Amino acid sequence: MRIIGLTGGIGSGKSTVAQVFESLGIPVFYADDVAKNIYEKRPEILKGVIAVVGEDIITGGKLDRKKLAEKVFSDAESLRKLNALIHPAVAEEWQQWRTAHKQYPYLMREAAILIESGAYKDCDEIILVTAPTELRIERVMKRDGTDREEILRRMNQQWSDEERVPFATHIWQNDGKSPLLIQILEAHHQWTK
Repeated sequence: MRIIGLTGGIGSGKSTVAQVFESLGIPVFYADDVAKNIYEKRPEILKGVIAVVGEDIITGGKLDRKKLAEKVFSDAESLRKLNALIHPAVAEEWQQWRTAHKQYPYLMREAAILIESGAYKDCDEIILVTAPTELRIERVMKRDGTDREEILRRMNQQWSDEERVPFATHIWQNDGKSPLLIQILEAHHQWTK
């Protein structure tokens, strides 16, 4: 079974690409969503995160994701420690999910930090979705209601497209002008032969 990695920076449109593949009947493992939900599923992870960044990330007995993001995206060492807690847990979830979906011609593994985390090593091919920086900022501002400075801080914590390119098998421009849907359909046809 072929594993296709799907990555791109915040606001690049990788989730939109993943949704098109889902509409074609291909299961997509959303690593970022799994990472966001791992705190509820595995309380020991939340305890570890609290030990790294402090108890003030808990509001009303629940994880305050905005506070967590503010802390880790402004402190590279905290982000590194958080990733060291989260990535192994997400990798375990991936293996279970992969086994449960082995009947498909290929599976998609979507993650913002697919390459940085080393998860790309498990992929047969990697799609890098790119978009101009200003368009990415605009998309995230609309989607999340996040201010420009916060988005730039997050972007600066991620690898640039230039750093990701050497790992990519496919580079798809999601600028609203390039024929993205055609590329998706062509790839799907190739991988389902």
